[in-house]
Amino acid sequence: MRTRVDIEKNEDRLLASYASHASASWGRQFDETEHASRTCFQRDRDRVVHSEAFRKLEYKTQVFIVFENDYYRTRLTHTLEVAQLARSIGRNLCLNEDLIEAVALAHDLGHPPFGHAGEAALDQRLKKAGLDGFNHNRRSFDVVTRFEKRYPHFDGLNLTVEVLVGILKHESLYDKISGSSVVGAREFARKLKVRACSLEAQVVDKADSLAYLNHDIDDGLTSGCITAEDLQESSLWRRAVEGIKRPGLVATDAMFKYQVVRALIDMQVQDLLTATSQRLEGHAGKSLEDLAKKQGKGSVDFSVKMVRERAQLQDILFEKVYHHWRVERMTSKARRILNELFDVYLDNPKQLPYDVFDRARSYSDKEKHMVVCNYIAAMTDRAALDEYKRFFEPYKKV
Repeated sequence: MRTRVDIEKNEDRLLASYASHASASWGRQFDETEHASRTCFQRDRDRVVHSEAFRKLEYKTQVFIVFENDYYRTRLTHTLEVAQLARSIGRNLCLNEDLIEAVALAHDLGHPPFGHAGEAALDQRLKKAGLDGFNHNRRSFDVVTRFEKRYPHFDGLNLTVEVLVGILKHESLYDKISGSSVVGAREFARKLKVRACSLEAQVVDKADSLAYLNHDIDDGLTSGCITAEDLQESSLWRRAVEGIKRPGLVATDAMFKYQVVRALIDMQVQDLLTATSQRLEGHAGKSLEDLAKKQGKGSVDFSVKMVRERAQLQDILFEKVYHHWRVERMTSKARRILNELFDVYLDNPKQLPYDVFDRARSYSDKEKHMVVCNYIAAMTDRAALDEYKRFFEPYKKV
């Protein structure tokens, strides 16, 4: 039987010098005894998987809201796709797959119901109240450092610093980076953000953007919001289509969609691996800190040509999918539901559960807004819809 020490020795032998080695982890906020058979990053992954926030990802959606169809990606399926892509990329780059998986599985824990429409609604409500606004990266950090309560000696999951830095510094098309919204955690978050972002976390960022782009094409084609003809404007799409034009390979529209999305993913992954390997060439024996001083956070990235082609394809999706009339209708409906729930709770916070709103204490107006926001953000799409129906039906239709 292999012990944790055996696994760590294997990492030291197989991983690149600039990879994150479990034996040299930056540690946790609260000291814990090491596990006998699992590394610190393996424990992080397991803690995330067993969290309440992770289970809720199954019923949180992205572009196409849960009341539209059950085919489209949810936060959970997206998270699993990101983890799978990131691990494959990390394996080829000799990085730590356990850390990659932990960051990937945790990176979307802070998303509210109804995807980015829900995030925009909560952001607007908090800013209107004079608060910083809502950001799902910030909330993901709050979830794993405060809101998950599974251990007797500390709040949160007490994940390693490497995972927390990966969450705080996660960047995608929709993200903006800022400190924690929890007052008690702000100083800790500031200390973490001076740390170099691991290559493993950078891999998760790219896998996330890669998964977004390609599954939004898949879902967009399935929904009919975009057509193959619309995508012909993209040089990346045209190259992918050319690559699958072989007799018998695309006999149906469904098979065409699956094969072209597969080709798109493969082209981008191969480009990412080649471009990143070229940037890392000559850095053997260097530490992550040494690499960060030379290249900042740009060690893991696509080639210049691929960045340009991906941006062109993304622009088409913005125009044809994200602003399609059906998607606009869904997002407007989602915002309306969350705004009306927010008003109901804010008008009388005593409607909230006892463990959410303490009747014995006095809250300022801003504190009430944060309590309501955190309560709604923890909901799934289904829970938000059910709560809305309890308050407003049969008096009005959604």
